[in-house]
Amino acid sequence: MNKAFKNLDEVTIRFAGDSGDGMQLTGMQFTSTTALLGNDLSTLPDFPAEIRAPAGTLFGVSGFQIHFGSTEINTPGDACDVLVAMNPAALKVNLRSLRDGGIIIANSDGFNEKNLKLAGYESNPLEDGSLSRYQLHAVAITKLTHNALDDLGLSNKLVERSKNFFALGMMYWMFTRPLEPTIKWIQDKFKKNPELVEANTRVLKAGYAFGETTEIFAVRYEVKPAPLAPGRYRSVTGNEAIAWGLIAASVKSGLDIFLGSYPITPASDILHELAKHKNFRVKTFQAEDEIAGITSAIGASYGGAIGATTTSGPGMALKAEAMGLAVMLELPLIICDVQRGGPSTGLPTKTEQADLLQALYGRNSEAPIPVIAASTPADCFLTAFEAVRIAIKYMTPVIILSDGYLANGAEPWMIPSVSSLPDIAPKFRTDPKGFQPYMRDERTLARPWAIPGTPGLEHRIGGLEKEHITGNVSYDPENHEFMVRMRQAKVDRIADDIPPALVEGDQKGDLLVVGWGGTYGAIRTAVEDKRREGKSVSHLQLKYINPFQKNVGEILYNFKCVLVPELNLGQLARVLRAKYLVPAVTLSKVQGLPFKAIEIENKIDEILGSTR
Repeated sequence: MNKAFKNLDEVTIRFAGDSGDGMQLTGMQFTSTTALLGNDLSTLPDFPAEIRAPAGTLFGVSGFQIHFGSTEINTPGDACDVLVAMNPAALKVNLRSLRDGGIIIANSDGFNEKNLKLAGYESNPLEDGSLSRYQLHAVAITKLTHNALDDLGLSNKLVERSKNFFALGMMYWMFTRPLEPTIKWIQDKFKKNPELVEANTRVLKAGYAFGETTEIFAVRYEVKPAPLAPGRYRSVTGNEAIAWGLIAASVKSGLDIFLGSYPITPASDILHELAKHKNFRVKTFQAEDEIAGITSAIGASYGGAIGATTTSGPGMALKAEAMGLAVMLELPLIICDVQRGGPSTGLPTKTEQADLLQALYGRNSEAPIPVIAASTPADCFLTAFEAVRIAIKYMTPVIILSDGYLANGAEPWMIPSVSSLPDIAPKFRTDPKGFQPYMRDERTLARPWAIPGTPGLEHRIGGLEKEHITGNVSYDPENHEFMVRMRQAKVDRIADDIPPALVEGDQKGDLLVVGWGGTYGAIRTAVEDKRREGKSVSHLQLKYINPFQKNVGEILYNFKCVLVPELNLGQLARVLRAKYLVPAVTLSKVQGLPFKAIEIENKIDEILGSTR
């Protein structure tokens, strides 16, 4: 059939179904293919905490949202243009995310009496007219999948597990995506089971052919490549990028990377990814608990490796004492906190930014640790690399703050050349002449890195206070205060070694929107939209939280008002008020979801309206 083509600048699609319907896989395959076509994109995986929630229930719905386009894309989209719903629960949970006039593609076979009841529908929404403000396409996806595989003799369970590829095939047809990348992925994934290769490939092609031949779809859409800078790209998640950043730092420094970690959502994939790359001098240890994870990493650093540990908020609490030990030992250590909704177990698969004060102050006594925050999935690579550089140069633990949105979200990443990355040059003390374990580098205040077993460099190690220079155990009150101030001064000096903060937009004006972490995309989109309307608003994204860049105060004082959107109750705003005495306004959201750009735009309008 001849179908009309329509060019679009950007599209947001959400795949939704039961946690066993393969929506995450479907979304990631659509993402990978879209990245290969050169579109800019941003994704939002959204899945339940339960490993396998009861089928058909609202709390068991798994979703994957992708926003892609021929222009710069910074968020996973405020509202969906297309919702693929595999059952009534998926429709009910996600319908509020669909714009008026948006497209619904519903698996009509999933809308049976049992599933309608589980989702709380009194009548079938595909038939009762309640979806009249949308473009509804009811497709018997399950039945069509069975028809495509009728001659293979597969069990009903295996057949139904393939229906996500039918939905994917339809979306590939609708948005003019090629099948070949996913077919190759299927062949690689299921190469030991030819029946599954045949089944999934056949169903994918059947979904594509259905879009081509059915009369219910009259239009195909085309989204041209985005004008990305020349280079070699791939799609990357934040967790993958952190793992690769650590590997790159290992290569540049010539040191082994050791990760000691206890699995915890949403940080576990960093451990999984690093474990795949033992050829890059990577050693991974799945510890029995959080304390063992960090203390094993401290031991690795003591032995001359890059020691690292990954966790989320609850694990940070358990690691606090050992972080204090690393501060006292003055050894390089990387602590990566992939934040999630809390407190306690909280919302383990949802995002939040509420560990900032914990990262800054959540240890006993004065235990200063540098804190840096990634702003996008791709930025996680450079953030991890920078953390290692600082840790080794200043002989200090460093905290990386990521979050669930960055960890699981994906975007195109231009792969850097190794030569373009800064050098990391560890300096191991080998000469015993004049050696003292707590002597200081005049510029960085770092103490020597003396590897155990080096002749003549034996020294005491442990958590008791050290005497200045000698490292002997000391209970002297003046020495303790001196060492407390020395450790703080060392962290403060990092500000001399980091680039100045940069403002996006005018350097002075009515309003500065200050963000950190995963708020970057939503803030940038909101600020750019308001600047196009002629509003006096600029954007500052803070990467270095402790210490701040030297010019942060100067920037803040150049604006009449400061707005800080955060996925917490105002933690960065509190720090900025205390340090710079600026009346920062907080925009808080603690729903387990990232900001929408429109939420920030509305707050900008509110503030600018009141300042005139």
